[in-house]
Amino acid sequence: MSTAAPETLYYDPYDIEIDRDPHPLWKRFRDEAPLWYNDELDFWMLSRFADVEQAMKDWDTYRSGNGSTLDVIKAQIELPPGIILMEDPPIHDVHRGLLSRVFTPRKMNALEDKVRAFCAAALDPLVGSGTFDFVADLGAEMPMRTIGMLLGIPESDQEAIRDSMDEGLTLGEDGKPRKGGPAFRGDQFTEYVDWRMENPSDDLMTELIHTEFEDETGTVRRLSRDEVLTYIMLIAGAGNETATRLIGWTGKLLADHPDQRHQLVEDRELINNAVEEILRYEAPSPVQARTVSRDVEIHGQKIEAGEVMVILNGSANRDERQFANGDEFDINREMGHHLSFGYGIHFCLGAALARLEGRVALDEVLNRWPEWDVDWDNAKQAHTPHVRGWEKLPVFTG
Repeated sequence: MSTAAPETLYYDPYDIEIDRDPHPLWKRFRDEAPLWYNDELDFWMLSRFADVEQAMKDWDTYRSGNGSTLDVIKAQIELPPGIILMEDPPIHDVHRGLLSRVFTPRKMNALEDKVRAFCAAALDPLVGSGTFDFVADLGAEMPMRTIGMLLGIPESDQEAIRDSMDEGLTLGEDGKPRKGGPAFRGDQFTEYVDWRMENPSDDLMTELIHTEFEDETGTVRRLSRDEVLTYIMLIAGAGNETATRLIGWTGKLLADHPDQRHQLVEDRELINNAVEEILRYEAPSPVQARTVSRDVEIHGQKIEAGEVMVILNGSANRDERQFANGDEFDINREMGHHLSFGYGIHFCLGAALARLEGRVALDEVLNRWPEWDVDWDNAKQAHTPHVRGWEKLPVFTG
């Protein structure tokens, strides 16, 4: 297989050097090879907004049931039911419908006071120190506390669970996905689920255990213990990882653009739009994948059923065909919609919570430090097959 792409144009989603700043390369793909084939890793790739949005919307052609990331698809992992990002209808609709009952935007937005309290607990001890870390001190703390509170996990256990899940998502020492791919199980939550089955409380774990629903066979039932564990693993993992990356990018981008940070200090009404621009400009999860279920033609090229399609939503978010001056960061941008939370039936259920956490975190940082600069000697990017962002982002505060 081949395309008309220049021989020098090559993309490997696991390449750490590319991952440091893939945007110039992605722009070349958008302009020179909007459909491209990697014959070494055996996948096709889309990079333009219109193509990525269409692939996300057309779930019946671009299937998620074999996995929604390249490493999972290639590892041929048997996925447990309940990981809605890696399911297709009808079972996807049943499982998403159940989760949507306990994860509504209204419930998430009602958490603002508690999210602010978590931010204050993380940041207040650092006032006057001259430095803090957007990731270690805030991004890795507040989302973990929020999800832990929602699920009903004791604070004393939350950090160990987060670290265990993070370890399973990182790349190996060779820069490739760990052998066998990530483990999709909720073993670390078994004791909590068993306790909650006997001792119900006012939390999402209890709600998942006791909610009745109609499954894909038409049977009205409750979730099994294993299904509850899968849901909790999904919520805990997704709720921690992407919000952490969003907060890290917030610190980096507003250090890079102090004039726009000053606008936010003076006018907090701009914060909502600033969070959307941060999400557009640096998508926390910028690379997805699907399995093509039937022959399809794109840009004059036939793609056969069974092929793997990588879809670069992080590239699509900067496509000049959709966003004027897409490579420019502008908190005043009128953007319509970006693709950082996906599109169509797999649109992120946690989007409302992530937006709330991003908005509150930025507001609380600005309340304490209107000025900061990144300590580049000690900053460190994280590298995983699923998200892109910072492992450490210490800053000097004014």
